[in-house]
Order: sequence, then structure tokens, then C-alpha cells
Amino acid sequence: MTTPSNRPRRQRRQPVIPTAPVALDTRGAALSELLAQVFADFDVELAAAVDEVTLTAQPKDVLTVCRIARQHADIDCGYLRCLSVVDYVERLEVNYHLFSLDKRHKFVVKTSVSPDAPNVPSIVSVWRGADWFEREAHDLFGVVFDGHPDLSPLLLYDGFEGFPGRKSFPFHDYDEW
Repeated sequence: MTTPSNRPRRQRRQPVIPTAPVALDTRGAALSELLAQVFADFDVELAAAVDEVTLTAQPKDVLTVCRIARQHADIDCGYLRCLSVVDYVERLEVNYHLFSLDKRHKFVVKTSVSPDAPNVPSIVSVWRGADWFEREAHDLFGVVFDGHPDLSPLLLYDGFEGFPGRKSFPFHDYDEW
């Protein structure tokens, strides 16, 4: 009779993570072509993920790229949907999710920074709504938005040590009181 203690262990399977196919609609395909033309002089990479165009830029170009995305008549992204940060351990990726209310298209501007020197220009001068997004990213991930008017803590208290959004943050290293 086999018991749980003497049963042979099975090898764990590596998880298969399904990926959704790229499915840009005509609006997304047209936007991708437009962005390639408008940002031809920049060091950017264009791609598509599922139903959204992504433009990867250098950190130094983020402010200019965002300003053009808002002011260019054919792009016209007047709405910053979200600003998010993703921790890939060796780099932090800052994502700006943009939307044009008039043209009804969306895309993401991405940039990567080192976790040791996570500096990106602030885009508060382009979208005032970026203020809280940037403060949240600063609190949780330690990203410094150069030129931000006030990076005081939004979610954490003054004096909090560490960045709880990062994978390296020790969540289970605490003392009971």
C-alpha cells in the first residue's frame, strides 16, 4: 500500500502561458503606420500587443514623445488613461497608456529604467492628471520623475523605507506587535 510519504514525486510541469494573438483593428493598424511616420527621427520601437499599439522610447525622449502624442493633430491623445510601472527585476518599465477621445484610438508609450537609477522626466506638464500617477509610482517603485512639482508620498507615510511595489520588497519580514 502506498502512503503519501512513500509515493514517488511527479515532476512538475512547466506552465504553458497562452499568448493572445495580435488583433489590431483598422484604427490600430492606421495608428501604427502614423506613429512610424511621426516618430521616424526618434530612437523608438513600434510593436503591437493583442489589440494595442506599443511605442518603446528612451527615457530621455519620453516627455517629447508624450507632448507630440498630445499635440499632433492626427494622434491627438488628450487623455492619459493610466501610468503604470512593471518590475522585471533587472529593469523597471514605465508605461503611459494614452487614448484619443476624438480619434478613438489608444496606444502605450513604454520606457525602461534601471532599478538603481530609475529616473524619467515628469509628464505633468503634458497631462496634469499624471501628478498622482507619478506620485504613486514614486511611492511604490521608487521611480523619480525629474521635474515633478511635488513627489511627496501619496500612499505611504513619510519615512517609509523601501518600495513595496518591487519584487525585492520583503513582505513577510515583519515583527508582530
